Amino acid sequence: MDQRIELRHLRYFLAVAEELHFGRAAQRLHIAQPALSQQIRQLEKIVGVELFRRTSRSVRLTEAGAAFQPRARNLLGRLAADLDEAGRVGRGEAGRLDVAFITSATAIVSEHLRAFSRRRPDVQVKLHDGFTTDVLAALERGTADVGIVRDAEERDAIELSLLASERFVAVIPTEHPAARGDRVEARALAADPLILFPRSAGTHAFDLNTQPLRNAGVDVQVAQECSNWHTIIMFVAAGLGVSIAPYSVTTLLPAGARRLELDGPPTVSRILMATRRGDDRPLLQAFIAASESRQAIATTGR
Repeated sequence: MDQRIELRHLRYFLAVAEELHFGRAAQRLHIAQPALSQQIRQLEKIVGVELFRRTSRSVRLTEAGAAFQPRARNLLGRLAADLDEAGRVGRGEAGRLDVAFITSATAIVSEHLRAFSRRRPDVQVKLHDGFTTDVLAALERGTADVGIVRDAEERDAIELSLLASERFVAVIPTEHPAARGDRVEARALAADPLILFPRSAGTHAFDLNTQPLRNAGVDVQVAQECSNWHTIIMFVAAGLGVSIAPYSVTTLLPAGARRLELDGPPTVSRILMATRRGDDRPLLQAFIAASESRQAIATTGR
């Protein structure tokens, strides 16, 4: 079959099929009746059969025309829906958003996603967790649209904005000698095995995390490396060592673990939103706006 069928053929056919009168259909379409008749004949030539049975007194659909009518209506309906969907995606009202995040920021991610979903219920959000370095790499590769990271290093292609800041605290076993108090000096933990994430997970984050120990003159040696804070805290609770952690990951400690404030100069951890520089897509801007409406800068654990 000749493939030169155009959208106007479908619109003209449906107008005639619904009116069953070329004059009324032409008025409805705001075109001349001879032009409409010519377009219908052209469509019938493309299809290869008559779609209308014409007499001097009436117009009716042929069997082929009756079969084509719902299909033509469906094609135009689908096109209208597709055009509407494309417009909504272009305006940031629909589509898919890939969010990569660190697990220690799960609470903040949940809050921002809740605010965003209320504003954009038709957007499909895909979540990916990993280390800060993984999140930033995903952004640079284009496999993530936005990232939530902790204490990230500056990168030329990445824009960072502050979401929240929080202090570091010590996490120790309840049987530790220091557990009898509410505060501890970092050097009092020098003899204990340190449980922490690997430095490769984020150099700047690792250095900030261990800053209280280094400020106290402690030679930082990680005894056990873990990939997430839940595991780190569980190992501390089991008596395998101690850790220095952001306050937010210690709000629900298991039996066997205790949180203590750290004496000495305070060290602050920053949770950041990461996006690609110059990415001005409406969908991303909608996510940023929803996040800003929640809390542009928050202080956790104060």
